[in-house]
Amino acid sequence: MAGNRLEALERLLKQGQDSALLRFGLGRGYLDAGRIQEAVLHLEAAVTLDPGYSAAWKHYAQALVRTGRIEEAAMVYERGIAAAEGRGDLQAAKEMAVFLKRLRRAGEKNAPT
Repeated sequence: MAGNRLEALERLLKQGQDSALLRFGLGRGYLDAGRIQEAVLHLEAAVTLDPGYSAAWKHYAQALVRTGRIEEAAMVYERGIAAAEGRGDLQAAKEMAVFLKRLRRAGEKNAPT
């Protein structure tokens, strides 16, 4: 079922119907399917098309974490928090702040001593 949905979204993209929402749908779908590199590309495109898209920022950072790009993910969370606050999406800002805090804590635990 998910494969059919992704195929349909890819067809829309190939037809020139590019949008932040479409890219978010593709990014989420690929993230859920474990196709992380593809998810990163589409989620990055989503926030490029709509820099205020809170959910896209959150999932973009999560995808980066899954690729091991931790520093980049932290920067994306920071930008996502700013975007969410700018749009008044305080719940999304709080969620990303929690994820960022956890990410930094994990980094501190793994840092060489």
